[in-house]
Amino acid sequence: MNKILVLGLGLQGKAVIHDLEQGDLVSEIVVADMDLDATRDYLKRKGYVRTRAVALDASREDQLLKLIESVNPRVTICMLPADFNYPIARAALTAGCHFVSSSYSGRVAELDADARTRGITILPEMGMDPGIDLVLGRLAVDELDVVHGMYSYGAGLPEPDCAGDNPLHYKITWTFDGVLKAYKRPARVLRNGEEVAIPGEHIFRDEHGHSVEVAGLGLLEAYPNGDAIHFIKVFNLGPEVRDMGRFALRYPGHCRFWSVMAEMGFLDDTPMPAASGTITPRQFLVRHLTPKLQFAENERDMVVLRVTAWGIKDGRQRRVTYNLIDYRDLSTGLFAMNRTVGYTASIGARMILTGQITATGVLSPTRDVPPRELLRELKARGMKLDHRVEECEDV
Repeated sequence: MNKILVLGLGLQGKAVIHDLEQGDLVSEIVVADMDLDATRDYLKRKGYVRTRAVALDASREDQLLKLIESVNPRVTICMLPADFNYPIARAALTAGCHFVSSSYSGRVAELDADARTRGITILPEMGMDPGIDLVLGRLAVDELDVVHGMYSYGAGLPEPDCAGDNPLHYKITWTFDGVLKAYKRPARVLRNGEEVAIPGEHIFRDEHGHSVEVAGLGLLEAYPNGDAIHFIKVFNLGPEVRDMGRFALRYPGHCRFWSVMAEMGFLDDTPMPAASGTITPRQFLVRHLTPKLQFAENERDMVVLRVTAWGIKDGRQRRVTYNLIDYRDLSTGLFAMNRTVGYTASIGARMILTGQITATGVLSPTRDVPPRELLRELKARGMKLDHRVEECEDV
C-alpha cells in the first residue's frame, strides 16, 4: 500500500495533495497541520477521497517521530518552512521512510551516510527554485562540451493585467515573510572568473543586477538569488567556467524600491518597542503589506524559469536555453507558484514509489532525478517548456 504523509497544508501543500489525489498510485494521503479544523474543512470542500487530516505541532520534535511511526508512510513530504526541513528529515530517516521536500538541502546533507546505510532516499530541493531549475541546468550543461558560463532565473509574478493595481507590481503566492527573508539573503556569483560576495543588504543595488527580456513581459529586472558558486561543484563544471549566477526576476522598479527598504533597515530582525510588546521591522512589513498584496479570485500569477548555459559544442560557440512558464489554474485555484513547487515535490515522491528514483542517501535533482521524465510529467500538468540552441559570441 502506497501511503504518503504530507506535513503542512499551506499554499504549496495544497498543490501536493491535489496532485497525489490524481490516479491510483497513492492509496492514502495523511496531511498533518497545526490547524486541524481548517484542514478538515478544506479537504471536505475539495471532495478529496484518499486524504485525511491529523493535528501536528511541528515545533515539537517528539511529535514528529511519533506521527511518522504511527502513519507508517512510504514517503514523507515536507511542505513546511525551511527551518523544519532537517528535524523532519531526521525523524523520517529514524522511522525508516523516504523523504521529499522543496527546501534547500542545508543540514539535511549531514544525513547522507545514515540514509545510505538504511537504504532510505532523501530528496530535498525538489520544487521550483530549487528543483525544476536544477534539472533544466543539468540538461543545458550536458549539451555542451565545455561550459563557460551558466545563468538561471526564477520569477513568481502577477500577470501583467493584474500587476498594476499596487505600486510594487507584486502579489503573494507564498509566505511573504519568506519573501522578505530572501530579500536579505547574501549572494555569491562568478564574474569573469572572479568570485563576488554580495551582502544581503546590497543584492538589489544596480551594480549587481541586469535586465532580461521575456516574451510577453518585456524587460524584467534580475537580482542575485543565493549562492551560485556552490552549483559549480554540483554541476561538476570545470575550470573553464568564467560566469555563474542565480537570479530572481521582478517587474521594473522593484529592485530600486527594495534596495532603499533594505538599506534603511526595514528588513531587519531586531525587535523594537510597540504598543503591545515588540515587533521587528520585517514583521511590521509582513503584517502591513500582506492584506494589500492578495490576488483576486479571477486573477492569475505566473512562474517564469529560464536557464541558459554557454560554451563550446563541436568546436563552435553555442548557447543553450530552457524556458518554463506556468499560470494559475483558476479551476482549482492553485497558483503557478503552488503548482511548480507542489507538483514537483509530488512527482518526486511518485518517482520513488514507482522505482524511477532508486538511489539512497541525500540526493540532488541535478543528478538523481530523471530529467526527461520530469519534464514530461510537468508538461502533462499543463506547464509550457521550450528549448533552443543558438550560435553566440562568448559573454
